[in-house]
Amino acid sequence: MHPPHFWRYGGTPPALLAPLAAAYAAATARRVARPGWRAPARVLCCGNASVGGAGKTTLALDLGLRLVARGAPVAFLTRGHGGRVRGVLRVDPARHDAALAGDEALLLAAVAPTYIAADRAAGARAAVAEGARLLVMDDGLQNPTLIKDVSFLVIDGAAGFGNGRVVPAGPLREPVAAAAARCQAALLIGADATGAGAALPHGLPVLRAELAAEGIAGLVGRRVLAFAGIGRPEKFFAMLERDGVIVAGRRAFPDHHRYAPATLGALLEEAARLGAVPVTTPKDAARLPPGAVAVVGVRLVWQDAAALEHLLG
Repeated sequence: MHPPHFWRYGGTPPALLAPLAAAYAAATARRVARPGWRAPARVLCCGNASVGGAGKTTLALDLGLRLVARGAPVAFLTRGHGGRVRGVLRVDPARHDAALAGDEALLLAAVAPTYIAADRAAGARAAVAEGARLLVMDDGLQNPTLIKDVSFLVIDGAAGFGNGRVVPAGPLREPVAAAAARCQAALLIGADATGAGAALPHGLPVLRAELAAEGIAGLVGRRVLAFAGIGRPEKFFAMLERDGVIVAGRRAFPDHHRYAPATLGALLEEAARLGAVPVTTPKDAARLPPGAVAVVGVRLVWQDAAALEHLLG
């Protein structure tokens, strides 16, 4: 689904939905208060306060690459959004596809062992049993089953916290203060266009980073048909234009969209009509036949990488 317009700008609907939002926030508060399991491993959580894409997977991949470079025995934990796994599964990219494991899990598994489990404690037990001593959670800030050592509150600077209200009145899973109270640092990605930083509690360290495109060099100055089924497709389109790509057409799909052959065929035909190269994100490419379109990824460029390394321990 695409988020409703009022999630960003407010108006009458949020006020009418306030009682439901209060009930949702109360239910989340009860859930996160449940006791969790302390794993015999250090647990790092990449979470956020809102629904949709803030950059959690991008941060998880960054942390995983840093820890792998250290030679650390690291594993990823994820719920496998968009897939159909029940129970616990260690992802094998050679055998599992996005329909089963979800697109994000395949990206993570290319970096380090990745375990899918709605019950994060169950996933952690499986990872620890196979030798992991550092666990990176992609999402899970509102999941109480596993105790975290360091939690990051990831914020998309362009979207911030929307209208500041909880679902269904706004985009928040819980009030910002409640989420931030369980975090050791916030990560603000991009310029703070909405003043999200002002909503954070005083004293919470705020790390800052920008998104840099990867694999874009061959597309600079060329016409493309850009399409994406991610939390905020417009962020992908804007990055391409910022870096000198001519976006002749753009198509936004819901997060984790499953591309039917007919949809892909229509996109390729449109690209041909426009004289453009079809291009998408790595997350979308995981749901497409290999090599079907060009792919442009992202990485984080940190303002103060030393502060991040200090939190990693």
